[in-house]
Amino acid sequence: MSGSPYAPHTDAETDAMLETIGVDDEEALFDIPDAVGFDGEFGIDTRSEREIRRECTRLFGRNDDLVEFLGRGHYGHYVPSVVDHLSDRAEFLTSYTQYQPEVSQGFLQALFEYQSMLVELTGLPVANCSMYDAATGLAEAATLADRVRSTSGDVVVVPEHLREGKAAVLSNYCAGADLTVESYPMDDGVVDVDALAERLGDDVVMVYAENPTVRGCIEERLSTIGELASENDALFTLGSDVVALSVLEEPASVGADVVVGEAGALGLPTAYGMGLGVFACREEFLRQVPGRLVGAGEDAHGDRAFTLTLQTREQHIRKERATSNICTNQAWVALRAAIHAATLGPDGLVELANDCVREAADLAERIDDLSGAKAPVHDRHHFREFVVNTDQPAAAVAGDLADEGFAVHVVGEHLIEVCVTDLNADRADGLVAAFEEVI
Repeated sequence: MSGSPYAPHTDAETDAMLETIGVDDEEALFDIPDAVGFDGEFGIDTRSEREIRRECTRLFGRNDDLVEFLGRGHYGHYVPSVVDHLSDRAEFLTSYTQYQPEVSQGFLQALFEYQSMLVELTGLPVANCSMYDAATGLAEAATLADRVRSTSGDVVVVPEHLREGKAAVLSNYCAGADLTVESYPMDDGVVDVDALAERLGDDVVMVYAENPTVRGCIEERLSTIGELASENDALFTLGSDVVALSVLEEPASVGADVVVGEAGALGLPTAYGMGLGVFACREEFLRQVPGRLVGAGEDAHGDRAFTLTLQTREQHIRKERATSNICTNQAWVALRAAIHAATLGPDGLVELANDCVREAADLAERIDDLSGAKAPVHDRHHFREFVVNTDQPAAAVAGDLADEGFAVHVVGEHLIEVCVTDLNADRADGLVAAFEEVI
């Protein structure tokens, strides 16, 4: 378009392109219905800054003021103020992608440390410097499995208890790769290993399991699941999160080939959509890893230096050889997670994780003492969250709890899921009292 600083074509160049395409003007290239086309007016009245602030305050005031006991993949932990103070420095906020290592050593080192933390938590030797979220991590693991598995097959098997959004993203990716997603049964909140063994065969390219599961249950037979996947030449992908990994079985020790999940439990407040994905794998898949990798080497003076490495697979360099369409990533969010983890230290991270076990067990026991409720439904150890069975319909109970100021998940006709962390544990007394009132 003539005069555009981003596409500086002359009128003659524009006319030549339009003639080649066979249209009279640029508008002919687009088919925009009149109902949604721009008519030259935005319809937004001019207002002062003070008026806009007043209007925003009014709109925000309509939000429900609820104490959230919500989980199912989105977890809030207290974020130390140092995370904000360091990550808000201009050299971090204004950095996009660290293509030029000579001016990005600080950020590259922070991302390298983030990768190193994931390697230590998972036991796997390779971790990238972030994914969009757990759902895209899982989906990328499925397409990786399709590329690296030595025999034919096109089925990815996942637990029947899988968060809806994660399942939708996985199905979207698999549809594009001509893969099929099937679910296997769960038994009392964890994998029904016998049913999984019956389902596996040459047509399965990947087995996915979670620890903890979406219902907060600790998976007790991960090694068996790993052995079943290996016997059937299927990739074993394990889903978890960075806090849980500090106390649960190390994924590498139970045969996991890939680990995906959420790292946003550290460094981020609960954001309902914003996430930070984990992706770690065995070294043999190094050149198949989606997203970006930061590597460590030496500069011309022999000093340790960091750089983005092994980038030929990405669309922004060699599209025809790309194995993933993830081009950008969550580098700044990964930085925040790394700062949070470093602030806690190994002992602090383990202490936080142990609190997630103790507080969930304590709250479940208190709810179970109430007439009209059974908690936890699953006779398992739990991490952060658990399911409650209510004699009354779950939707009605959840609605009454909301009226009392508390938000919980409805996961079945008589099933409610409750998640407790250090951010809401001090409101557990109020939740128990509200449960007693409404059930």
